[in-house]
Amino acid sequence: MPGWYGLGADPAAGTPTMSCWTLPSPVMRIDVNDSRRQRRGQISVESSLRPVRVPLEEDDGEVFLNWDGTLDDDGQLRKCLCCGCPNLYRIRSLPSFTPVIVILAFVGAAVGLLGYGNNPVVLPLLITVLVVEIMIVIVSRTRLVCYRCRSRYADLPIAPYHGTFDREYAELPENNPAADAAIKNRNAPPGPA
Repeated sequence: MPGWYGLGADPAAGTPTMSCWTLPSPVMRIDVNDSRRQRRGQISVESSLRPVRVPLEEDDGEVFLNWDGTLDDDGQLRKCLCCGCPNLYRIRSLPSFTPVIVILAFVGAAVGLLGYGNNPVVLPLLITVLVVEIMIVIVSRTRLVCYRCRSRYADLPIAPYHGTFDREYAELPENNPAADAAIKNRNAPPGPA
């Protein structure tokens, strides 16, 4: 059988392993919401496999993903897999201890304004807070969020054409599930009176 056989594989039995020249596809994490923006759970998906039905990690439910036209030519996400909305925006997710560091930075600024910044004990503490803030900015990850269902996508390459959140764009009817339901009800034929 042609192909690369890695360690532990048996070529006679026909069990090829991943080629040493190819890297594994990244596994993206999706925080799935339903059409009413209610959290359903989290899933991990390998984009090269394009699974249609994926079990939720927290409970016994399943999510059906629509892969039709969701990836661009570079393999980057351009539409929501959960609801099919073509409108996504990018956000920076900061670690949970960021507010503590921000408070320490304000305390450090107040200490500096009061004139205690020249103290040999205070100056290294202020420098430490500055270094931690810079590390937070470096460590923070960028995520994609769907305007319609608010599902969040992490650990994936993000195309440069996805912008940051735009409030005017978010208020459009196609990005608002409540307005979308009202439009469907308005266009429905009237029932018996």
